[in-house]
Amino acid sequence: MAEVSEIDVWRAANQLIRQFPDDPVLEAAQRADQAYGAGDMFNFQLWTRITKAVGQLVDKAPNGVSLN
Repeated sequence: MAEVSEIDVWRAANQLIRQFPDDPVLEAAQRADQAYGAGDMFNFQLWTRITKAVGQLVDKAPNGVSLN
């Protein structure tokens, strides 16, 4: 499989934040867990990267500012 670019990981992270504003980190982590459970290491690693990106974006958002 082709490597997913860093910009695509950040795009996916932003999209996840918009779709799941209450807890996007949990959503990404659950998707990583599902991939791992299915033995899909490519998607597990991808969702792990997205989870980290979401966490960084959420941590850097000023209080009261939406990333939408």
